[in-house]
Amino acid sequence: MNQSDALRSVNLREMRWWDIAPVLRLEHELFPEDSWSAGMFWSELADSRHPRATRWYTVAEAADGRILGYAGLMAVAGSGDVQTIAVSREYWGTGLGPRLLTVLVRQAAAAGCEELLLEVRVDNPRAQRLYERFGFKPVGIRRNYYQPSGVDALVMRLDHPEPDHPESDDPESDEANDVGAMSHDG
Repeated sequence: MNQSDALRSVNLREMRWWDIAPVLRLEHELFPEDSWSAGMFWSELADSRHPRATRWYTVAEAADGRILGYAGLMAVAGSGDVQTIAVSREYWGTGLGPRLLTVLVRQAAAAGCEELLLEVRVDNPRAQRLYERFGFKPVGIRRNYYQPSGVDALVMRLDHPEPDHPESDDPESDEANDVGAMSHDG
């Protein structure tokens, strides 16, 4: 299956409580040192399905039901924050990362965010390139942000997220799609 076919077979949908176990397996595989706990995901989802929700979580589901990626957004008082975004290694380079990020940018716009922030490990240049393609700019460093490793986080900001934000400049570009374990709040 080529990259285009692989990506077309993936369904992006709202994350629900029954997705926590497969998301956690992927989380532990991709972020072994600083994985989120089940409780953290439960807490995030608890604030995602009501009229005043401040959290939105999406999963990427294969046709066979496997979870291949996930992404989360927090939006409060005009400011959004990418809480987490990750793609299974088998789908690195397929464009799934840009699809998930597009969902978050569009949701931030729909929530009225004037800015969208994120933290990304300073030692993850692939993810940084993706965020730069989407218009995120570096705005600072959070020292020792990721624990227990003590790796710094690069803080990036996208001003005025747009609802019609394109998925990427060139979705077929290998460099554009070379993204996997991207980032999440420590």
